[in-house]
Order: sequence, then structure tokens, then C-alpha cells
Amino acid sequence: MDQHRARTSIPATTRHEIAASLAGADAHLARHYPGENATRQPVHTVYVPADRFTPGTAPAWGAAALALLDTHAPDPAAFATALGLPAGLAEEIHHRVRAKLTREPVEDLRIDFEDGYGLRPDSEEDAAVLRAAAHLTTARRQGTAPPGVGIRCKSLEAPVRDRAIRTLDLFLTALLDAGPLPAPLRLTLPKVSHPDQVTAMARLCDAFETATGLPAGRLTFELQIETTQAIVGSDGRATVARLIAAAPTRVEALHYGTFDYSAACSVAAALQAPDHPAADHAKAVMQAAAAGTGVRLSDGSTNLLPTGDTAQVHHAWRHHHALVARSLARAYHQGWDMHPGQLPTRYAAVYAFYRQGLPDAARRLAAHLGGGPGNTTVLDEPATVRALAGFLLRGLHCGALDPREITAATGADPDTLHTLATPPH
Repeated sequence: MDQHRARTSIPATTRHEIAASLAGADAHLARHYPGENATRQPVHTVYVPADRFTPGTAPAWGAAALALLDTHAPDPAAFATALGLPAGLAEEIHHRVRAKLTREPVEDLRIDFEDGYGLRPDSEEDAAVLRAAAHLTTARRQGTAPPGVGIRCKSLEAPVRDRAIRTLDLFLTALLDAGPLPAPLRLTLPKVSHPDQVTAMARLCDAFETATGLPAGRLTFELQIETTQAIVGSDGRATVARLIAAAPTRVEALHYGTFDYSAACSVAAALQAPDHPAADHAKAVMQAAAAGTGVRLSDGSTNLLPTGDTAQVHHAWRHHHALVARSLARAYHQGWDMHPGQLPTRYAAVYAFYRQGLPDAARRLAAHLGGGPGNTTVLDEPATVRALAGFLLRGLHCGALDPREITAATGADPDTLHTLATPPH
């Protein structure tokens, strides 16, 4: 007998029986947990009331943000002092923020027909929907539309359900009549409180695709988590995972709604904020439910706006900057911005996060790829390697990092990073 021959004892029939018994579980996991998505995620979503949206909205936000910088932080030192940025990064971040506000001030924009628009006569909302679709078509043609665009209709709760469906149908039909739909096109469903509402939204998408000849699955949507019922149901079970499972191939993202959720928890108005303990609990449940599903997360907004004199603007800037940095540390890579003056601090916090993390992330990834010195302080698992690649990709997508500096530091080009960041199947 060959002493090097490997010998096993478990019969082949047992292995086959186990494979058969786990086939259902394999299919369930493949359908509901396909892994994280390594494509670009916007760092924020800007909400604009539908009657205020024009083809020039995004450039106007950028110009307003630059004007605020010119007035209240005209140079790197002033900006760094206002926000508490590291001195060594001040000039780099200031330069990149100004370039971003000039080139691509808004990454994702939602035309809002819900709270930001309110209840109006049907004829008025119909006209506003068609006007918004026409403005978006013009913005795309002129090159002034942000990379991500979409609409937030009203909820599917009984009092506004018919209005929500009509607004969504009018908007999508008008866009499609003008040409191919934007890619990506983001549809946001607010105030979700029951899985059946998610199923209904998926049915609406399916009906629109069938009626217009769009490919099945072309439309996806985001869920706004802003009711307590979306976190804990009447049976005491966590609800978020059930919401995602109600339309696993349609649900694209979960957006936390700061003020509706806080009010539902009876949080005093002065304390309603993304860093309140009630918000942290809700977002922790969202995070666990979305992990591995490919569904992305977005934090909410702050209502402290950078207006007034320099002292007031700096106070609001510091508050917003700290909230964005806090969200990033908690793996919420996206949030809401409600005012042009929040753009400088959004990008400053995001850029500081990636620029400060670049040396360590690059060193560890280079060591894994064999292009750098061995890593003697941290033992990185394959999952952490995916996280390192994903971190660098996010920094690249938003403009915090450049392809050449990443390749020089790691030996990996963007395509390699994308491969490393994509979970195996």
C-alpha cells in the first residue's frame, strides 16, 4: 500500500445526501446574500423639492458652495482651522474639495415629491412631475445632471397611495418617452413600515417594465427606514430583513430618515440627530440586515444649516463634518445633504477619511499582493483584503484618491481592486 495515499472514511453517499439536503439553503443564500457590490456608491444624496429642481440645480449648488468657501474659508489654513483638519492634509483637501465642487458638486440627486414637496392638488403635482422629467431630460442632454438621479414619490400608505403611484408612473413614462432611462435611476420609497409595501412597489416596477417593454429587473428602488415598524414589528421580530427579502432583486438601498424616525421614538426636537442613541440602534439593525445582501446603506441628514455670519457657518460646518466622519467610521458611506453649504464639509470629511487611511490600507494590500514588505503587525484575512480593496475603490470613486497613487502604493490598478473587492461566488 502506498503510504502517501490519502485515505477517507465518510462514504460518498453521505456526501451526496448532504449536498442534496443543503441545496435549498445554498439557493436561499445565493439569492438573498450575493455579497457586497463593488461598483460606485455615491457619498451623499441631495434632496431638492420638485418645484425647485431645474437643469442647472447641481451646478448652482456647486457655485453656492464655492461662494460660501470664498467667504468663510478662502484658503486651506482657514478651512483647516474651521474644521480641525490635520495641518498636513489641509492644502490637499482644500484643493480637492474645490475641484470637486467645480467638476461634480453633486453625486446623487433626488427630486422630492414627498416631505420636501408636500400635499398639493393633483393637477399641480401632475404638472410638476412632467416639468421635473423634462428638466431632468434637459440636464442629461446638457451634461449638468449628476451621476445618480431619481425621484422620491410619496409613500404607499393608504392616504397617499394613489398619488404616489400616479407620480411614479407619470415620471417614468415621461422620461422613457424622451429616451433611454438614466443609469443608474434611483427610485426612493419613503415611510416603509410593512413588507407588503415593498412587494407592492416591486409589482409596480414589474407592471411598468411589462407595459413599456423594458427588460425585467431594470427598475430597482431604495427604502427609507423612518418608522419604528420598519425596525421592530408588532410580533417583536426585527423587520428590516423582511423588507429586503420581500423584493431581494429590487431593493437597492436602505436610507435612514433622521427626523421621522426620531419623532416616532418621541425624541425631543432639539435632540433629533443622526448620532442619537435611537438612531444608532436603528442603523445597527439596518446594517446587520443588509450585510452580505448587496443592499447599500445611507445615513440621514442634519437640519443645522451653514447660514449667517462666519461664526455661525463654522459652527454648522464643524457639526456636519463631525457627523459625516462619525458615519464613515461606522461604515455608513453615504448620507443626505439638504443645503449647498453642506457640500464642502461632506467632501472634506470624506476626503480626510480616505487620505488618512491610504498609507495603512495601501501597505497592507501591497503586502498581501507580494509587492511590499511583509505585514508583521496585522494578520489580514481574505475578508479584510476585500475591505482594503473596497476602501481604496471608494476613495477612488469619490475623488479622494487618484488611480496612479493607488497603483504606485499597492501595485494594483483599479480593475484589480474591483476584482479583489468582489466577494467570491
